[in-house]
Amino acid sequence: MDFSALAYKIFQESITKYHVKNDVDQAFINPYKEDDIDGLLYRKNWIDTVQWHYEDIIRDPDIEPHAALKLKRKIDASNQDRTDLVEFIDSYFLQKYRTVEVKNNATINTESPAWAIDRLSILALKIYHMKEEAERTDASSDYVKKCHQKLEVLLEQRKDLSAAIDQLLSDIEAGDKYMKVYKQMKMYNDEEMNPVLRGIK
Repeated sequence: MDFSALAYKIFQESITKYHVKNDVDQAFINPYKEDDIDGLLYRKNWIDTVQWHYEDIIRDPDIEPHAALKLKRKIDASNQDRTDLVEFIDSYFLQKYRTVEVKNNATINTESPAWAIDRLSILALKIYHMKEEAERTDASSDYVKKCHQKLEVLLEQRKDLSAAIDQLLSDIEAGDKYMKVYKQMKMYNDEEMNPVLRGIK
C-alpha cells in the first residue's frame, strides 16, 4: 500500500470515530501505538478534526464573548499541537531516510513530506463534510448539485495530492530529492518575542 493510501485510511478512521459522538470535548483514544507512524497519523487527524469543529462553533454569531475567547485559546493551542506533530512526523521521515545517499543533482521540495500529509488530512475532512452536504435531504436540489460538483473536485485533488506525496517519498528514497525540516518558530506564542506578552511579564 502506498504511504498516501495508508495515511488516508487512518484519517478516515479518525474522522469516523470522532463523529460517533461528534463532541469536541470527547476523550481522545489512539487505537495505534503513540510513537508509531500509524499512531502519529491518527493523532494528527484527530487534532485537525476537533479543530474543524472548533472553527464551526466560534463562528456562531450568538456566541458569548467569554466563550469565544476561551475557544480562541483552544484553537491557538490546537494549532501549536498540529505544528509540533507535523514536525514530529517529518522527524520520522528524516530518520527513515537517514542512510540514503543523496545524488549530487538532487533537489529540495517546496514543502516537506509531513506538511504535504497535513494537507491530505485537511482534505480528508473537506471530503467527509462535503459528502455530508451533498447527501442532505433538507437542502435544495441546486445546493445539492453544487455540493456534488465540489465533491468531485475535492476527490480529484485527493488523487493528485496523494500521487504527489508518494512521488516525493519515492524521490527522497532514491536520493533524487532531499529534505530539511525548518522549525516554524512561531513568534506570537513566545513570551520574549511577542511584545504584548513580554510587556506583561
